[in-house]
Amino acid sequence: MSQLNIGIVGLGWVAGAHIEAFNHIPGAKVTAVCSRRELNDAEISAQYGTPLKAYRDYEAMLADPNIHVIDICTPHPFHAEQAIAAARAGKHLIIEKPIAITYEDAVAIRKAVHEAKVKTCVCFEVRFSQQATVIQSIINEGLLGDLHYGEVDYYHGIGPWYGQFPWNVKKDFGGSSLLTAGCHALDALLMFMDSEVEEVTSYSNRSSSPIFAPYEYDTTLVTLLKFKNGKLGKVASVVDCLQPYYFHIQLVGSEGSVLDNKFHSRKLNLNKNRWSTLSTALVDSGDVADHPYQPQFQAFVDSFTTGKAMPLTDFDTAFESHRVVFAADKSAAEKRTVKLAELTY
Repeated sequence: MSQLNIGIVGLGWVAGAHIEAFNHIPGAKVTAVCSRRELNDAEISAQYGTPLKAYRDYEAMLADPNIHVIDICTPHPFHAEQAIAAARAGKHLIIEKPIAITYEDAVAIRKAVHEAKVKTCVCFEVRFSQQATVIQSIINEGLLGDLHYGEVDYYHGIGPWYGQFPWNVKKDFGGSSLLTAGCHALDALLMFMDSEVEEVTSYSNRSSSPIFAPYEYDTTLVTLLKFKNGKLGKVASVVDCLQPYYFHIQLVGSEGSVLDNKFHSRKLNLNKNRWSTLSTALVDSGDVADHPYQPQFQAFVDSFTTGKAMPLTDFDTAFESHRVVFAADKSAAEKRTVKLAELTY
């Protein structure tokens, strides 16, 4: 096909960022949107700067043969049903994280995607950020040697100042601290450590601030990870902090270390008493307008033209990250260590 036509379901904050990203990507274009709101084609096209057909009926959008990819930007609990329906309709998929609120639903999506053999991109876009790309290059060049410890932490107070707050606080919508946001940190750690997780041990609590009282789930969760090859890791997901956004990265290896945008390596004969600075933009905002959707979606479009698998955030890779998330939440809820082998599929 000469152009991938994208149909977005859900027309909120995230959808706007997706449309803006695709407006700058050759070979693909958002051509339709589906929302429960009554939409006018001309008005919605003018708002987003591209011609759009508006649907209120999701099944009608799935039946449109001119739409090749369904991009799911609805609130979390709708993702599973919509993704499964799209896969069964033969549509390729872009799914905002989390792919589902329950592990059972995540497994059901996996089954549908595999049976339909549709290409799928999951929005763990931090993997495509400048910071993650530079750090991964340092790892690949061997400047850190063999990693044996890593921690990636997510600090982002999601309070009433965020539009998603009214539904995000609900257990059946937000899910957990990791599912609603902290999964970006856990997913990044798994990319850097590049090893299967054997077991996790998690603890959770919450702020006493009345600002975060509406949350129906613990808003701070800390997870310790043991990898099958002996590596260790830690992820803190804190969505009840009162501070600037902070995405903390620290990796320790046999030849050097990384700390956010700083690094040290024995291989470069650097002064071990001083950090060297990486010239890269940091992951430092929860605003979707700042998320690196464009390089991620470009890679997705390129996977069609090259016939290769979607890199970094293909469905199976993202499913494994979700599997670790669900194991972490299970550990915190049941107050015990959970082995990944317990989460079968």
